[in-house]
Amino acid sequence: MSLEPGRRSASPDNSSGRESPVPRQWRNQLGSEDTPPKDKYYRRYASGVDRALSLFDTALQEWADYISFLNRLLKALQARPSSIHTIPAKPTVAKRLSQCLNPSLPSGVHQKALEVYNYVFTVIGKDGLSKDLPLYLPGLASVLSFASLAVRSPFLDLLERHFLDLNPRALRPAVKSIVLALLPGLEEETSDDFERTLKLMERFKAAIRPPGSQDITPAHSTGDGFFWQCFFLASITGHSRRTGALAYLVRSLPELGHPLHPESQRSGDVQNGAETEVSAKLSQLVTSPEPGLLVRCFAAGLADDQLLIQRGYLDLLVTHLPLHSKVLQRRAKAGDLELLLRAASGVTTRRDMSLNRRLWTWLLGPEPAASGETESGLESPSSPSSHAHGFLVSRTSYFEEFGLQPLTKALLAMIKSSSDSNPAERARPYRVCLSLMDRWEIGGLVVPEVFLPIVDSVRDFKARAENKSDFAEVLRSASVFFDGVESGLIYSEILTLVAQAVSPGDISVADRVGKLNLVDFILTHFKVREEEMITIHAPLTLLSILCMMEEAKERERSLSSLDPSIPAQALEIAASLLELIPERAFTKDPANKHPPPVEPKILAAIPNVELLKKIRTFYVSDQGNLDAALPPFAPQNLAELLLQKACNLSCGSLDQKESGADVAVKSRILMLLLSKSPPKSFLDTKKLLSSLRGGLSPESPMAFTTYSSILSLSTNLYSASRISIVDLSELVSPLVQHAWTFLSASEPKYHVETVRSLWLLQTALTPTNRDVEAAICSLVLQKDVTGTFSQRPADPGRSFSILWSHSLQDNPSGADRRGPKTPNGDPKVPPRLGGMDNYEVMLTRPLFLMLDALSDERTQLFMTVKTWLGSLVGIDKLFNIFVSKFAELPFLRRRPEAEKSASLGGASQFSADDDLDLGLYYIRALSNVFRWTPDTVWAVLAKKIVRSAAYFPPLSEITETDEDITFQEFFLDVCLRCMPSDTVPENNGFGLRVAELYRSALTVLHQILLNPYAESLSKLHLETGLIEKLTISLTGSDPYVQVLLLDVVFASLKLRELLPVEIPTSPTNEKRAASLDPAKGFRPSLTGEKPLDIRPPPPTLLKCILAGLSSLSSRPVLDSWVGFLGECLPLYSDSVFQVLIPLVETLCSQTGSTFASLQRLFRAADRPGAHDAAGPETTLISLLNGLEQVLANGHDRLLAEEARAQVVKSPEQPQGFFGNMVSGVFSSDAPQSRSATANDRLTVLLAFQDAVRICFTIWSWGQGSDSARQDATSGASFNYTALRMRNRARRLLEHLFAAETLECLETVIGIWRGSLDDADSSKHAEVFNLLPALDGSRPKHTIPALFNAIYSRTNPAALDPSRRSTLTIELQDTDVVIFLVDYARSLEDDAMDEIWQDCMAFLKDLLGNPFPHRQTLPSLLEFAAILGEKVDNTNFGEQRKMRRELADLFLRLLTAIFTTRPTSFADITSSSVVSEKRASEASRQPSVVRLPGDRADDVVGILSSIVPNLPKILVENDRILTAATAISANVIGPTLRSKAFPETVSKNTLLLLQELAKLPNNQKSWKKDVADAFNDTRFFTSAVGLVQDGWLTLLKQWSITDKERMPETLARMTPPTTAGIVFGVGATSARLEADRKTQLNLRRIATLILACGTDAFVTDLPPILEKLTELLGATSTSSPSSTTRAEVYMVVRALLLKTSAVHLAALWPIINSELHAAISSVVAPDHSAPSDTYSNPSVLQACKLLDLLVCVAPDDFQLHEWLFVTDTIDAVYRSSTFQPVALVDEVSEELGAAMSTGLVHYHTEFASPATAHTAGKISHKRPLLGPGGIIRDDVSVDRKDELVAKILRPFFGQLSIYAFEATYAMAPLDWDGCVHNLLRDLFDERSIVKAL
Repeated sequence: MSLEPGRRSASPDNSSGRESPVPRQWRNQLGSEDTPPKDKYYRRYASGVDRALSLFDTALQEWADYISFLNRLLKALQARPSSIHTIPAKPTVAKRLSQCLNPSLPSGVHQKALEVYNYVFTVIGKDGLSKDLPLYLPGLASVLSFASLAVRSPFLDLLERHFLDLNPRALRPAVKSIVLALLPGLEEETSDDFERTLKLMERFKAAIRPPGSQDITPAHSTGDGFFWQCFFLASITGHSRRTGALAYLVRSLPELGHPLHPESQRSGDVQNGAETEVSAKLSQLVTSPEPGLLVRCFAAGLADDQLLIQRGYLDLLVTHLPLHSKVLQRRAKAGDLELLLRAASGVTTRRDMSLNRRLWTWLLGPEPAASGETESGLESPSSPSSHAHGFLVSRTSYFEEFGLQPLTKALLAMIKSSSDSNPAERARPYRVCLSLMDRWEIGGLVVPEVFLPIVDSVRDFKARAENKSDFAEVLRSASVFFDGVESGLIYSEILTLVAQAVSPGDISVADRVGKLNLVDFILTHFKVREEEMITIHAPLTLLSILCMMEEAKERERSLSSLDPSIPAQALEIAASLLELIPERAFTKDPANKHPPPVEPKILAAIPNVELLKKIRTFYVSDQGNLDAALPPFAPQNLAELLLQKACNLSCGSLDQKESGADVAVKSRILMLLLSKSPPKSFLDTKKLLSSLRGGLSPESPMAFTTYSSILSLSTNLYSASRISIVDLSELVSPLVQHAWTFLSASEPKYHVETVRSLWLLQTALTPTNRDVEAAICSLVLQKDVTGTFSQRPADPGRSFSILWSHSLQDNPSGADRRGPKTPNGDPKVPPRLGGMDNYEVMLTRPLFLMLDALSDERTQLFMTVKTWLGSLVGIDKLFNIFVSKFAELPFLRRRPEAEKSASLGGASQFSADDDLDLGLYYIRALSNVFRWTPDTVWAVLAKKIVRSAAYFPPLSEITETDEDITFQEFFLDVCLRCMPSDTVPENNGFGLRVAELYRSALTVLHQILLNPYAESLSKLHLETGLIEKLTISLTGSDPYVQVLLLDVVFASLKLRELLPVEIPTSPTNEKRAASLDPAKGFRPSLTGEKPLDIRPPPPTLLKCILAGLSSLSSRPVLDSWVGFLGECLPLYSDSVFQVLIPLVETLCSQTGSTFASLQRLFRAADRPGAHDAAGPETTLISLLNGLEQVLANGHDRLLAEEARAQVVKSPEQPQGFFGNMVSGVFSSDAPQSRSATANDRLTVLLAFQDAVRICFTIWSWGQGSDSARQDATSGASFNYTALRMRNRARRLLEHLFAAETLECLETVIGIWRGSLDDADSSKHAEVFNLLPALDGSRPKHTIPALFNAIYSRTNPAALDPSRRSTLTIELQDTDVVIFLVDYARSLEDDAMDEIWQDCMAFLKDLLGNPFPHRQTLPSLLEFAAILGEKVDNTNFGEQRKMRRELADLFLRLLTAIFTTRPTSFADITSSSVVSEKRASEASRQPSVVRLPGDRADDVVGILSSIVPNLPKILVENDRILTAATAISANVIGPTLRSKAFPETVSKNTLLLLQELAKLPNNQKSWKKDVADAFNDTRFFTSAVGLVQDGWLTLLKQWSITDKERMPETLARMTPPTTAGIVFGVGATSARLEADRKTQLNLRRIATLILACGTDAFVTDLPPILEKLTELLGATSTSSPSSTTRAEVYMVVRALLLKTSAVHLAALWPIINSELHAAISSVVAPDHSAPSDTYSNPSVLQACKLLDLLVCVAPDDFQLHEWLFVTDTIDAVYRSSTFQPVALVDEVSEELGAAMSTGLVHYHTEFASPATAHTAGKISHKRPLLGPGGIIRDDVSVDRKDELVAKILRPFFGQLSIYAFEATYAMAPLDWDGCVHNLLRDLFDERSIVKAL
């Protein structure tokens, strides 16, 4: 075990060139000896000592051997000649003695070692010990920490006898080590050695005093400053010795306080002056040169884990370092005092009263003798006596003067520094502040300063929190603090924030918004609803905000204005506050005191400034405390003031035409106040009504929110009895006029909201009031022109149709019954009338004005009404109105005088008094309705029942029966009643009226009897000219001309008679479009069972149709165009495939552009838009109807052609697009032979694909990320429109899927595949939401279609021709399979039942010939695994046979993967690495999704996701083991044994290996794989990130399962030997090979240590140390050589990081001597023995080891630290005569560093130590070298001069000061960074020896 070869001196004889005192040669003392005298007696003496030392290497087996060794050594030393006073081989003697002081040895060995030490010190004497102190002190320093009672006394004797008299300059560098060595003796105050140790500490303090020191007190001298600085450093770093440090401080630290009150010093001024001078000197003593160390000593003690230590340091603060002391208030830096207060306040988190009581005493200052304090603290100061009051005031003022500011800053710094911490650390400042609130004297002053920063930090954490639970934890702690704060303070701070945000000043807009956001956060997340808050403070805060808003408006008129968003946000806060306020806040409460009320007139005259001043006085002077002062206003006055201010704001916003949002929030505030304030509160209704009228002026367009706010405010004023019905009626007309503009067809944004608002207005007016109806009528007739050239514009008709449609769907149930969501929130308002039940109140008269337009076909309104009737919602309601009107006519109820005849049943006799004109009006209107409504209306007339009793007068007087009848029967009776019984005279006015009534009744009767037939038109052959006219009309301004032309053109093209038509089931246009027959309206259809032989249509017809569908002018009449298209399609029966593509392209493009405009409309902000001719949603419906018709016709024609082409007609062939489809996709979708119609089928399928794409675009509107882009103000209308569009698109998709399941599904897969490249990651998920929404795409249909799509791409020959895909979609087989995997994962577990048989059949068929599927087999394996997982969750999965079948298929699939893939598996692993890189890139960009090709190729990733579920899939253990073995043999094994290893290993590979290791009974395979990889020589070329995230976890599991891993690795290493070494290539090669093996084994040991937990290898520590010691004896010529030293140092670094310090005691002697020799070799001459022994990598690793030791600072190393770095205050504060003693400082000086001036000359990329760091900038303690430090180590170490210049010289120059600053900063250690740095070195292959 001799370490002598590595201990020789490396320094030249003259290292510095200047005279140096004795300590200058210390660098050599650990590794060299004095020149031996040439004396035979000495040689004999030295040889005896060497023989004794040699026993240490050979004879030590048990502890008794150590005593024997020490006896032999002592005898050898005692045999010295009397003239010799030196010790031969003293470095070895010192090292062996220190090794004999190992804590694990018994105390007898320790005693004997101390005896030898005593003899050695006696021999060398005082001067020799001064010189050799670095040799002997490190071995003795740790004795007291483990010494038994028998050892302590000899140890203390040794120190007293030999160390106290040493040269002070020799002791000075070791003072910190000596202090740390003695502190364990002070831990037990009752021990026998306590007083002796204490005195010894004092004597050491006296021993190092410089000459000329003067006594200040008997215990303190002016020269003690250095001792105290070292003591404070020792206390900061020596965590385990802090108990002893506390004991010494209690007895020896001078009291640093001074009398607080000068009156106590009036007597004895001379004596007091002397005491003051002594106190100043003592303060100077403990704070020079660095006062921060004293503070940090206390801060470290207060932050200790032990409660008793914290209590002791708090007692010390109270007795020795009061808060008012000059040391803290003057000498210490402000930041240091904050640090101390931060640590002191931190003790409150323990919630220990003994700690808190001491803290309060320190913060509040000394107590007078007569104190009112009890054990639990001060009593409440509400009514103290005069003496107690003065005492309390004095204590509060004490804290306010000395502690408030630094404590506040400390808490703010604590809040700020916790911003990046975990939730527990983040909540720590809140708990501290909560504890401080226990003392009102402290909390009352501190809390106002930290309240807002705490709340702001909570808000900041919400934005940063990783999940909701973290934020909830922080919010919970903050809420506890918040609840303890006074209500007045909370609202005072809220008011301050609002005032700062809205007041004039230089504050930026962002800061203003931030303050308001903070207020909003408080109101949202904290408890602000206590009784005092909502009744007193919230109303006052609300009044303040309203006053400030009024002031801001006045400033805006005169000076500059605020950003518009600021007042709006402030008003939103005001509205939120108002919602908290109850009604009782504005009524007088007898239980509470209030100021006397003031008259309303006087109150109204008070300016805002005075109001704000009163509120400010209440919150600032009285602190919002109701016990100290009354509120500034009486409750009723507060209500009146709020109403006045809210009224002023609302009036101002209406008068100045502000934006809708501003008007809305101000109106909302006023409405809420109306509902909460007493009814008698004064409100200036005249002013408000005037502003409402002015706001409704029709000069300029109005925003919807403004309109809604005015309407809600008006109805609320009436409901609150603030205005009369007359006042409200005056507002009806302008309100309805503005509402009319929002009902424009081209602006569907606010349709639903507008209709609801009108019914809200009607509710306020009551159902008997017809003002709204009258206003609507005036708007309908507003722009009408009568006469010869009459005009009736279309816009009123479209607006009324919208009002009708939404009224009939208006049913205010549940939440909607309270009214629309616009701010009209008054819960007192009765439930709103619903349009569904009360439509006749508002719509009757406007309806007849609309129907009047049907009488004049020249007007635009005629076409509007006609179109409206064609798609009318609630046609039965319209007929109900007719029924009620007919029931009101007396002449229809008159009993006929004559008996009824069969032909004229019900005929009447009329008189001149009958109102025949009114009856004629209704009959003509009904006739027009019958004429212009579609045939489907007759279905309503024939089915709907009219109940006689529901009308008054009853209908039985007309029908002459009490039974219920249909509409059709009733209107028949009415017509009969309108027929006169006699001949009608036509020569007078009465006769003409009767005749008109008669003819009209006959017309209606004729229409009733002829339905549903239509007259045929003649063949005029005018089509060519008429088509031209139609084309030209597209450029005209009147679109309704097109409808007439379409009728004529169709008539000219009609070639056959009309066939009977089946009655449709629904009158709506959309349902008709989806009917079995594409017939539309009253037009006859050309679709028949047997198409006629007709002439082909003119070539211009198609161009005209395309132009009509594309033209914007045809949008209002697009339904007519679509109907015309459907009727013309049969004309193209022979050429339908030629016209299909252009028609579909046109329809799809128009659908896309129209849908895009609809999207833009709903995303736009609140604005009054231009009203186009037609609404985009109706246009979209019409285009989809046309598209459906074209596709249906084309598909039907295709099926017919295929049927004719096949040899044998299939009886189960589908009969049409909407006919019954075959069940299952494996059935024939088309005839077997399609070669003759292939092009036609391709044409149809391309059209289907376009339709599927556009329908999917429409269906996904408003889903996923798109929903956030919509305008929130039109939410109801958007939901209505989007639902309507999506439903229409979904129905078309269902029909498309039913017709061509496979092709449509492939189109959807193509959409999904394209969305993967999109930046929006939510789009591809929409596809999986679509498929479950379609009835035709249930899993039992979709899964087989996917199987067909796969086979069509991999092995089409194996598929029936009818099931093959046409491959028109560019999809790879991997795309389809990945879609199958994702689709299967999205399915419900219960769906497995219906797809199971198909899946099993597919997998069996595939495994019959797996080679074509080789690229997709891994993904299909994943699919099978998903089946297994899902079926495991169902009852269906309990069938054993079925599970066994799946398990067999799974294993066969797994085998197929390995047989069809390359046997080496290199491609798979490399592709896995590539895919993992892409995945990592995707993880950095969350929106990027992995592509199917990458997923399919990532076999390892797929397997790693499957392996955890193998027990669910395979169930039986033997199958699981088979699968695991196969994976290991075919994936893991080839990967780890590949030539490219470790590049072949990816993160997924390691994840797979980890999952395999978790499987039961699978130890054998994976352990062998890990062992092979770990023992591979290329293992240490792995990437560090991969090792840290993957390999370490595996290695930990590996080593835990097999405890022999470490012994096996140790056994492979052989000790260095020189036997048999010869020269030549062979010898060099053998040495290099031995070096390489040893390096790799050492790295394996270090890696295993890092992989396992702390102290995992404690039992293996002795053999590890033995091997390390052997290898440290290697030389440059041994085998293995000293090249392995770098790896030895790495192992020691690993032990430091993963082993507790208590187990490393035996390591320190070796480390000390080794580090000394390695660092000393830096200045050794080239080619010298040290230079050859310590290569550049070894030196660098030695420096990193020292760097880590200094950084981690184990307790025992701190005893030796002074040997290597300056660990005292001399590191920073150096005198002019300072000479470095620490090794790195000496070497730095030797290398040319000028440390005395703080200048270091080295490469420019490194900073100088004087400026590199300040303590405040060190957030974590990290090593100086490497990442995280300030010196980079990524430079070449081949050349020594480069290594010295770039790394070593700056490292040596900065290490001491860096260590001091890290200690001074008291920063936590970055453990992860230290581990990462070591891993970088371990896995750096450049430093491994290369073989020859």
